[in-house]
Amino acid sequence: MELRNSHSINKAVETALDIAVSMAHEYIMPEHLLMGLIQQEPFKLALQKSRVDYNKLHARLTKYLKDQDKKFGKYQVPVPSAQFTDLVQNACTIAKRFKKEFAGVREYIVALANLQDSMAAYILDTAIEDHESEFMEYLTEAYPQFLEYEDDTPDLDDDDLDDDDDMFDDDGQPMPFTSPEDWKSLVTNISEVAKTHTPLIGREKELDRTIQVICRMEKNNPLHVGDPGVGKTALIYGLANLINKGQVPDRLKGATIYGMDMGQLLAGAQFRGDFEKRLKLILDGASKEKSILYLDEIHNIIGAGRGSDGGPDASNILKPYLESGAICFVGATTHEEYNRKMLKDGAVTRRFQTIDIKEPSVEEAIKIVTGLQPSLQKYHNVSYRKEALEYAVTASAKHISGRCLPDKAIDLLDEAGAYLEVHPVENRRRSWVTKSLIDDILVKVCKIQATALKEEDNGALMTLRERMLESIYGQDKAIDEVTEAVMMAKAGLTEDDKPLASLLFVGPTGVGKTEVARMLSKVLGVELVRFDMSEYTEKHAVAKLIGSPAGYVGYEDGGLLTDAIRKTPNCVLLLDEIEKAHSDIYNILLQVMDYARLTDNRGQKADFRNVILIMTSNAGAQFAAQANVGFTGNVTKGEAMMKQVKKTFKPEFINRLSDIVVFNEMDKNMARLILNKKLKELKDKVAAKELTLKISDAAFEHMLGKCFTKEYGAREADRVIAHELKPLIMREILFGKRKKGSTLAVDFNNGVMAVRSGSKSQSADNA
Repeated sequence: MELRNSHSINKAVETALDIAVSMAHEYIMPEHLLMGLIQQEPFKLALQKSRVDYNKLHARLTKYLKDQDKKFGKYQVPVPSAQFTDLVQNACTIAKRFKKEFAGVREYIVALANLQDSMAAYILDTAIEDHESEFMEYLTEAYPQFLEYEDDTPDLDDDDLDDDDDMFDDDGQPMPFTSPEDWKSLVTNISEVAKTHTPLIGREKELDRTIQVICRMEKNNPLHVGDPGVGKTALIYGLANLINKGQVPDRLKGATIYGMDMGQLLAGAQFRGDFEKRLKLILDGASKEKSILYLDEIHNIIGAGRGSDGGPDASNILKPYLESGAICFVGATTHEEYNRKMLKDGAVTRRFQTIDIKEPSVEEAIKIVTGLQPSLQKYHNVSYRKEALEYAVTASAKHISGRCLPDKAIDLLDEAGAYLEVHPVENRRRSWVTKSLIDDILVKVCKIQATALKEEDNGALMTLRERMLESIYGQDKAIDEVTEAVMMAKAGLTEDDKPLASLLFVGPTGVGKTEVARMLSKVLGVELVRFDMSEYTEKHAVAKLIGSPAGYVGYEDGGLLTDAIRKTPNCVLLLDEIEKAHSDIYNILLQVMDYARLTDNRGQKADFRNVILIMTSNAGAQFAAQANVGFTGNVTKGEAMMKQVKKTFKPEFINRLSDIVVFNEMDKNMARLILNKKLKELKDKVAAKELTLKISDAAFEHMLGKCFTKEYGAREADRVIAHELKPLIMREILFGKRKKGSTLAVDFNNGVMAVRSGSKSQSADNA
C-alpha cells in the first residue's frame, strides 16, 4: 500500500513553503513546517489545553527564521533541506511501523523530537517540557483519526492526493518537493519589468530584424550574438516595450516575454529528474499561451542537466519546441561562447537565426547615454552636463581597451555619480558631473595616467624640448626629432590606428639613447615599460612576448609584452638593443607599428594606440669612424650609420618607423656637462649626511681627462667617479674626524687625488 501524508500535514507543508518563499530562504526546513503547524487551529487548541505559551513559542520561532540568510529572489523556489528530508522519512517510517495508511501530525511531531541538532525540536521541546504527555494526548484528540486518515473523507481531494501528497517514490525514497506555484514562478516576466526599465535608444535595424524573424512560420527563433557590453539584453527590453505599446505586427500583439535562467532551474535540483520536470513545466505552460521565452547566455543550455551517466540535456528537451514554433525563443550569447559551445551542436544552431549585434559607433553611444541621463540623475540625485556625457563616450572609446561601447561609457558615468554621492560638494544643493570628474574616474578606477587625458593643456608640450635638454647634453638634433614626433601625435595629425610614435634610436654606446626614453616618460608623466632585447636572442624566447603556443609550457601565462601594455596602455615602450634579438621580433612589431594591435596566444588584443614605441640600436656605430676616410671621402658619420642600419633591418620594418634618430658621438663639451651632472648627484648624496663636497679644478680636469672617450661614452664617467672619487669620500665619512656641517675638499696633487675635511674650503667648485 502506498504511504501518503495526512491532509493537515499537506496544508502545513503548503504554509511552510509560503513562509520560506516570503522570507527568500533557499531551503524549506523543519522550522518552517513547525511554523505551519502551530498556525492550525487544532494545534493551537492542543497547546492551550497543555498550558503552553503560544505567543512565546511563535515569537521564538519567528526570530529564528528571520535570522536566516536570504539567498533567493522572489521568483525562485526553496528546496527541502537535509533535515526536512530526514523528518519526512522518519515520520513515514513511524507510520509504517504502526501500520497506518497516512503519516499524520502526531507522527511528524514524534519524528521532529528525534531530529539531531534541530532548532525546531529544541524550541518545541523547551515549550512543552513540563507538559509533554498531556500535549500528545490533546494533540491526538485535536486531530481525529477519521478526518486525517480515511480516503473517503470530504476534506480530501483524491486528485490532490495523487498529484501532490505522494512523498515517496516506488523505491521508498522521498520524492523531491515541487512548488504549488505555476510555471510562471520559475521565470521572470520581462514584459512587466520593461515598463520601468530604461528605454532602448537606437538599434532600429537589429530590432526590426528580430521582429521579422519572430514572425516567420518556421525557425522563428532569433539569436543575438555580440561582444559583452554592446547591448544584447537591452534589445529584449526594447522589444517588450514595443509589444506593450502595440507597435508590432498583429501576430505579436498581446504576447508576453518571459526570461528563463538555466541557473535558476538547476538550483536545488538535487534528485534525478528535478531539472527536466521544471523545464517541461515551463515549456508546456508557455506553449498554451502567446509567449516568447528569452534565454540569456543561451550557450548554457548545451550540457545543462546532463548527468555523469550521459542522457539528454536542456538542448535536447528544447529541440521539439524549437522546431514546432509553438513557442518563440530569443537567445543571446557572445561570439566566443557561440563558437566554442553552440556550433558543436548543429541541430540547435540550425533552428536559430543569427543576428550580429555590433558595437555602436561613438555617435550612437552618445545618443544612448543621453537617453540614460534621466535615469542616472534620478538614481544618484546628481546632474550630468552635456559635455560630460559626450566626453565619457569619447574618452572611454580612446583610453579603455578590451571593453565595448556603450557599456564602458555607462560605467564611467555611473561611477562618477556614485563618487558624488559619497563625496558631495559642500554648499551646493545639487552636484554636477563634469569632464574633470570623468578624468578623475579614469585616473583612479581605470588606471589611465592623468597626463594622457590633458589634451587641451599644451603648456607641458611647449616646454617639452627645454625640459629634456636640461638632462640630455649634446643631442639637440635628436631631442628635436623626438619632441616633434610626440607633439605631432598629440596634435592629432597622425593616424588613429597607429602608435603615437615609432622611433628607432641609433648611435654609439653611452651617448644617451636609453636616457632620452627614460626622460621622455618622466617629462610626459607616463610609465616607462622597458624590455632588454638581449634576452630574446633565441627563436623560442621571442614567443614569450605574445605567449607560448598551445601545448607548450607557459601557455596559460599569456604574453609578457601584451600583458604589460594591457596593464599600462599609456606608456613609453622601450625595446633596448633591438638588433640583438632574434629576427622574428621584427615580424611581431610590424603589426604593432601598422595597426597598433597585438594579439596574444589566448586571442586577447593589446592596444598600442597610446604608446610611444622607442627602439635603440648600436647598429652602424662601428662604421661611423670610417666616415671621411681617404682623400675623396665625403660621407658623414650619420650617413655611414644609416647605411649599416638599412642593411641590419628589413625594408618593411624601416618603412613603418615614424623616424630614425641618429645620436652623435660624445665630444669634450658633452663630457664636461655629463661629469658635472654626475658630480651634482654625488653632492646631493653627501649633503644628506650634512656634509659639503667641493671639487678642485685640478681634480675635475683629471677626472674629465679619464672619462672623455668616444669609444665608451658617458658610462665611463660613472666608472671614474666610482673607482677614484667615491672610495676617498667613503673612508672620510666612515673613519674621518669630521663634524656635521664640515666640508670635504677633493684635490689633485702630484698625480694623486686626496680629500681633506675642514670647516671651510679654499678649493674652487667646478660642478
